[in-house]
Amino acid sequence: MSTNRQSRTKLQFYVGESNKKRFVIPIAYLNHPLFQDLLNKDEEEFGFNHPMGGLTIPYSE
Repeated sequence: MSTNRQSRTKLQFYVGESNKKRFVIPIAYLNHPLFQDLLNKDEEEFGFNHPMGGLTIPYSE
């Protein structure tokens, strides 16, 4: 899969505070109710922060 095509079908996000882990998932996951619930809860608790160019979900390990 070409990089351009992949960037349109995948979403990258980071989880963590000081030691961030990068995850790349299919954009289709955004339509899944459990993933939407996770994002809504994260937004309520932390707000959204995008310092690395992708969605960042702060999480203390």
